[in-house]
Amino acid sequence: MKTRKCYNGIINHCYQRPKEKSVLFYSVSDHLVFFTTFCVVASKHQVRVLKLVQMPDHIHHATIELRKGELSKFVSEYSSQYARAFNTVCRRTGSLFEHPYQSVPKYGDKKARTILLYLDNNPVERRLVQRSEEYRWNYLAYANSDHPFSERIILRKASMPLRRALERVKAQHKSGLPMSYPLLQHLFKSLPNDTERNQLTDFIVSTYSVIDHKGAIRFFDSYEQELIAAHANTGSEYDLNEVFIGKSDLCYRKMSQVLHQRGLIQDIHEIISMPTSQKHDLFQLLRAETFAPAEQIAAFLHMPLTRVEITG
Repeated sequence: MKTRKCYNGIINHCYQRPKEKSVLFYSVSDHLVFFTTFCVVASKHQVRVLKLVQMPDHIHHATIELRKGELSKFVSEYSSQYARAFNTVCRRTGSLFEHPYQSVPKYGDKKARTILLYLDNNPVERRLVQRSEEYRWNYLAYANSDHPFSERIILRKASMPLRRALERVKAQHKSGLPMSYPLLQHLFKSLPNDTERNQLTDFIVSTYSVIDHKGAIRFFDSYEQELIAAHANTGSEYDLNEVFIGKSDLCYRKMSQVLHQRGLIQDIHEIISMPTSQKHDLFQLLRAETFAPAEQIAAFLHMPLTRVEITG
């Protein structure tokens, strides 16, 4: 096995994807369970997180190991914790991520800036947004605001369920526990509208975040300069074997909408544990409704592709 190169004080670009290149994040709850788990585990290990990007079917982070061996322990712990939570809600078994994860050290400010921009712009390259700061799950916008995707919370105007939810989040965080699927479902269901659900989402991210935004901004002098650089340059990565399926990840959102609008599912996670025959029926429906590449439909459904499906 090739020895992993990690050096104290050097940014490591880490990349993970699920087994069989399947979709990893379907919902806001998926993103929040992963993010809060990631942050809680990061607090236990001597690592600095400069960037984290959660794409539908893979993860990137730029992390500095402060003590030898901590990065691998960190990745192993958050990966196994999230896999257990994801497997429970999806009624699946087995490992979730490919092993081992990939990582490459980036020496010098120029390479650091390049990889930070690459992570900022991953959602732009996959056509999820037009500008990097418009994507919630690369956390770039949180460098400039604690509520970039929602209205500022004014407690005297907030509903009682929202105020209770904020207190529950603070208690969970203070106890050193990540948000769980059942807790998120309970809290979001109690809120009266999407405005407060967005407020709660921003509050959870800002409460749990361990991302060192100032450390990342240092390479660009200011948040505004980082945005200018991100809008002008996508960055690059030649040292990792990143795999892309199709040209855009917007199709995953459209697939979810099709299944919900037709009343075929109540919870998007239901598709993962469906019988193979039912997945084949959904495959044909989604292909007709979305015109998405067969490989991306299969990734969405967590199913292997047959020759007929690829060419049919």
